[in-house]
Amino acid sequence: MALIRVSFMSAALHRTVPLVVVLPTDKVYFDGKSDRPVDKPYKTLYLLNGMLGNETDWVAGTRIQRWAEDRNLAVVMPAGENAFYIDHEWSGDLYSQFIGQELVEFTRKTFPLSHDRADTYIGGLSMGGYGALYNGLKFHDTFSAIVALSAALKITSGLTDFPKNPKWFAETRAYWTSVFGPELDHLDASKYDPEALIKQLLARQIPLPNFYIAVGQDDDLLSANQDFDAFLTANQIDHVFEVDPGAHEWDFWDLHIKRALDWLPLEKQDAGASSGNVKADN
Repeated sequence: MALIRVSFMSAALHRTVPLVVVLPTDKVYFDGKSDRPVDKPYKTLYLLNGMLGNETDWVAGTRIQRWAEDRNLAVVMPAGENAFYIDHEWSGDLYSQFIGQELVEFTRKTFPLSHDRADTYIGGLSMGGYGALYNGLKFHDTFSAIVALSAALKITSGLTDFPKNPKWFAETRAYWTSVFGPELDHLDASKYDPEALIKQLLARQIPLPNFYIAVGQDDDLLSANQDFDAFLTANQIDHVFEVDPGAHEWDFWDLHIKRALDWLPLEKQDAGASSGNVKADN
């Protein structure tokens, strides 16, 4: 499994941006066989980090590289920059356009990735879980499945009352103004609400992506995710929703990204030889 660091010039973000890409192109076997079939182009998961993180988070915090190798899956991990993966038209930073269009186009022309919607997925944790839902729905013709772990939902509510002595930047008006723009007191929540986006797609009879949603029992985002599950159930939208022991932490996400990969339409394959898998019959 190749672990590739990439930087390229983004027109949507007006700067050079970093990526980490996991690509199953370098499988080695010691059994004397050289004619093992490799499925190309690769199915692809675009995987988004949470607040305070960057493009290296998923590789550092989980075993995503190992599990992707087992499934012949390419994984593309950009940097979210605390921006919630939405377009910031007031600043010119078009994060949503970057995730849903530019990043997909760049990686597809650079690596042997499938161009089929059925083979293209988006996922994330916390802020990235919200970004996966938002962009997976906005670019529903690109992504066939959404993985949202501990998704930061209901983010547009309560953005008019901030503590006098904030403990960190996410408790300040200045930060949320940088995310949603200067009209924070008159925010059009429907523009950013996954439930509103789903209602719009249902009204137009457009097929929705498939949903895998998971949150920890001790996560502060539990109730918001339960509300989203209730919304999907009330609208008879097929989805997987799991609440398991855990909080807003890597142990939970490590377990559930594996479960998400088991849920996606992927087939387990021989991972080949590596430093953690040295056997004579590989």
